[in-house]
Amino acid sequence: MTAGGRGRVNIMMEAPERSRSFNFSSEELDSSALSSSMSIDRLFPALLECFGIILCGYIAGRANIITSTQAKGLGSFVSKFALPALLFKNMVLLDFGNVIWPFLWSILIAKVCVFFLVCILTLIVASPVSRYSKAGLFSIFATQSNDFALGYPIVEALYQSTYPEYLQYIYLVAPVSLMFLNPIGFALCEIQKWKDQGNHQQSKVVIVGVVVLQVIKNPIVFMVVIGIIAHFVLHQTIPVFMAQFVDGLANSFGGAALFYLGLSMVGQLGKLTKSTVVTLILLTTAKLLLMPLICKDMVDLLDKRNTSALNHSSLSDYAFLYGVFPTAPSVAIYAVYYNAELEVVTAGMVISTFLSAPIMYVSAWLLTIRWTDPQRLMNSLQNVSFNISIVSLVALVWTIAVMFLSKKFKRLPHLFTVNLFFAQVLTCIGMILWNFVVKENNFIGQVLTFTLLCTSLYSTFIWPGLIALSLVLLKSEDLKVSPGMLVIAGWGIPALITAVLLICGEKMFGVIDAAFFYGRAQVIIPGEVIFLFSDLVHFIVYEHQTEYSCNLSGLIISLFVSLPPSGQCESRCESTDCLLVQVEELQQVADRQVARHVLMCLLLTVSLLANLSSCVWLLFNHNPGRLYLELLFFCAVVNYGQGLLSFALFGLDKHLILLPFKKRLYSLWYGKQEEQPQSDLPEEIRMTCTQFTKYHKQQCFHDIVKKRRCGKKTMVDCFLGCELVEWLLQVGLAQDRGEAVLYGTRLQEGGVLQHIKQEYSFQDSPLYYRFMA
Repeated sequence: MTAGGRGRVNIMMEAPERSRSFNFSSEELDSSALSSSMSIDRLFPALLECFGIILCGYIAGRANIITSTQAKGLGSFVSKFALPALLFKNMVLLDFGNVIWPFLWSILIAKVCVFFLVCILTLIVASPVSRYSKAGLFSIFATQSNDFALGYPIVEALYQSTYPEYLQYIYLVAPVSLMFLNPIGFALCEIQKWKDQGNHQQSKVVIVGVVVLQVIKNPIVFMVVIGIIAHFVLHQTIPVFMAQFVDGLANSFGGAALFYLGLSMVGQLGKLTKSTVVTLILLTTAKLLLMPLICKDMVDLLDKRNTSALNHSSLSDYAFLYGVFPTAPSVAIYAVYYNAELEVVTAGMVISTFLSAPIMYVSAWLLTIRWTDPQRLMNSLQNVSFNISIVSLVALVWTIAVMFLSKKFKRLPHLFTVNLFFAQVLTCIGMILWNFVVKENNFIGQVLTFTLLCTSLYSTFIWPGLIALSLVLLKSEDLKVSPGMLVIAGWGIPALITAVLLICGEKMFGVIDAAFFYGRAQVIIPGEVIFLFSDLVHFIVYEHQTEYSCNLSGLIISLFVSLPPSGQCESRCESTDCLLVQVEELQQVADRQVARHVLMCLLLTVSLLANLSSCVWLLFNHNPGRLYLELLFFCAVVNYGQGLLSFALFGLDKHLILLPFKKRLYSLWYGKQEEQPQSDLPEEIRMTCTQFTKYHKQQCFHDIVKKRRCGKKTMVDCFLGCELVEWLLQVGLAQDRGEAVLYGTRLQEGGVLQHIKQEYSFQDSPLYYRFMA
């Protein structure tokens, strides 16, 4: 393949998911061949730093090291002290002489366009009952980016050594939302409150006054205004006596904000409902796709300065990267304040944050490639596919082993999920093999590898739809469909498509791209398959909210309670066939993990839509351009990196890995302290146990403790961990479920309660515990 001597260059891309044949004009290639305007080598460490701290915060929240109530204190510090100090400092030091104002107006226009587009569509489509609050919050969601905690470190990593002045635009662009757009959203939410009151006691003037007061009271907006005034009064210098104080607060923002972001993600995806899925997809698309495209186009349109092509291109690329920044956590605070659309906003914040990472990395990486070298482009795409296939394969082997060891593969929907995992494994293997056979002139080897790769890849397009269908069928007792027939369809349809391509397709000689191995038909047929099965995923009926299995365990154990009692189990249950333990084990296998399957189907639907867009784009546009190449790389990542998603959702099984790990730690730590005297316990534990025993134990015993059969002739007075958590919340001994778990843990450490077999620490789950005498 060559690129010389002609006005147009034809590039055949290496991405085995579909056909890629597209042309770039020589002018575009020449302008893109300029030296890189960003430092890509620092991007991955910056992403690792940011998302590593976010992960630490999430683990701290998930492990209940920091409860949601305690996290609110950290959030208040970040939003009311650290961030205002950071903004004040940078507003004072800002150099307005180096500001490229067309860039600022471009971002402003882009945000206004997206804001009003989302607002108008929501007002048209949403139910009249809550259309104004939805329009306000959804518009804020689509335009307010996480500029400081997540955006600034990434911009710093990319442009610190090339265009350091780009960093200051973060502080200029952020107030666009805070001071101009957000008040419009707040006004819509206040109108909704005014309509909900019925008697319309507040006048329109009062509503406007409330909105203006909210904006003025916002410490972020207030300090931006003060900082701009101080900029001119202090001549871009912070006085020495307050410089270290301001620096101390400002420097504390980065890590604290990212850690708080991780804390705020805990438990949010469990709030998804059937009515929020489509809304979530549309909002995420508006934030991560529509916003960056409009930002880039506005800069290209408005930046008419007489500068080099490199400067203009770098500013346009910067606008695109800025648009990809995910939604800020503060939007969730607005949703809580107005008590509206909390499920959509919080779940969308989580999804947009993690989807933005690969988009930002791929975008920045592609913008540094020299476009005049087609061979480098093909090799880069092939290397990306090959490398991510290896990592994904390792993750999938672990995940499949977990599925079989937990014995969940025998029941729906996990039966279909395991088939999806096997399809993903074969896809990774096919991609790894293709990386070697494509370098050899072995036609038979290429055909065999092509058959394996295409069949398994097309199968990964189909299985999400079948998993979604299984979730629907599990709720419908009247509909009886043989799982075996669906399994045959999941593998048979892709095999049939591949066979048709092998028989009817025209082999393209001299092409090293598996996606274009059999010509144009290899674009059309997968596009139709993707469309059909991505449409099926939208029929997911998610009416089963994430619940605790208290009702299930109560139903099962009630079968044994009807037997005549013979005795009382007074101490640790030593029976090898304890009925309560059997119930706990049964629940581990019976857990269908509906929320995880819905989330997996949702995220895989996004990848299906990306693949469909790539097919349509290529079929109707013979000159796709640079954005299509970015979509191409994104499709490669999501197609061959599916195993990472599978591992994240199903690889760390709660009952097989996490709980046994905690159980082992518990036995190692507390097993040695069994005989610890009461006087040696920490003061906090002794006070909690004394308070509960003296004032609350009798009432708690009366409310939640029940006699349950644990053996053939024995009964035990016990309760579920989730029942005690609910009781502690009801009586006000805990403010949230995390605090309730900590309270129960103290009672266990103080000897007030214990697990029936002393195998588990106290957990907010359907495990059985008993009070000690």
